[in-house]
Amino acid sequence: MTFRRHSQVGQAGYHDLVSLLLDETVTDLRGTPTARQINGRTYWYDRYRIGTAIHEKYLGEEKPDLLSRLERFDALKDERASRRRERARIVRLLRSERFLGLDGASGSLIAALARTGTFRLGGVLVGTTAFRLYEGELGLHLTLDQTAMTNDIDIASFEKLSLALGDTVEPSLQEVLGGFEFAPVPSIDRNRVWRWRQSNSETMVEFLTPSFEEEEGLKDLPALGVSAQSLHHLNYLIADPIHAAAIYRDGILVRIPRPERFAIHKLIVSNRRKDGPESLKARKDLLQAALLIEILSNDRPADLEEAYSDAMSRGPRWREHIERSLSRSPNSRKLIERSISGL
Repeated sequence: MTFRRHSQVGQAGYHDLVSLLLDETVTDLRGTPTARQINGRTYWYDRYRIGTAIHEKYLGEEKPDLLSRLERFDALKDERASRRRERARIVRLLRSERFLGLDGASGSLIAALARTGTFRLGGVLVGTTAFRLYEGELGLHLTLDQTAMTNDIDIASFEKLSLALGDTVEPSLQEVLGGFEFAPVPSIDRNRVWRWRQSNSETMVEFLTPSFEEEEGLKDLPALGVSAQSLHHLNYLIADPIHAAAIYRDGILVRIPRPERFAIHKLIVSNRRKDGPESLKARKDLLQAALLIEILSNDRPADLEEAYSDAMSRGPRWREHIERSLSRSPNSRKLIERSISGL
């Protein structure tokens, strides 16, 4: 498989855009940044008072870049207008470099979801929508065949994280989706809705969460105010996600899986497809996995080796799915073996 790369200017511009969007996340503090310990981890909140009530808005897990931005809050707030102009300039640069952008329909929808706090509160874009965004993260120049869109926008989140955060999207996702003419799709459990279909198209928005039980049933995501279909192996995919910039207007900050985990997870999903490993979707899974494995084996072999070893250590069912997919993708097997050997 061959792939083209974006210029160094384009890739640098993309990473600058992500940084500028992250700067924006702390510029609307209304009170005092406050740390809370939850399940052994530290999370930061904007704690403020409205009348006699105390409110807390979730900012993110404690990491050096978040702490640095909180320390620079005053300067970042003063630079807000100039930062927005710079984001618009970078988006124009990326379009001139032929970076993929979101179309008006999906771009406006994802922007609306971002404004509610969907991604701030643990939501992670998965599926082909996320795959397209690796173009900037890895400097890939993706083709139409490699990025052919499905009609689904899939968002995944951990149930326990959603329960623990103590914050919710605003306005509700039901209200936002209704504004885009999405209607709930009935499920077996009538009291739980996890997917919506747009009335004037075939576009679907689906919410997913990891399953840690034998059954893949429906779970609630309180922070997002929706239910979600639980799936095996999804915990591996969305662990430790990264921030990404969707190219639409002056950029949208979202979260996507780490590319090495996405690649290995696609090997698993390809073999788990209900319509068989030779189906169109299964072949598309292998194509996306193969492309990411090829570039990661060149640019980030240690990351690829770690993700592969992690998945293979999780039990015989995991190894079986991966091995069967690699038997249909011998070049991916060779590249993974090369990454493991360090050559």
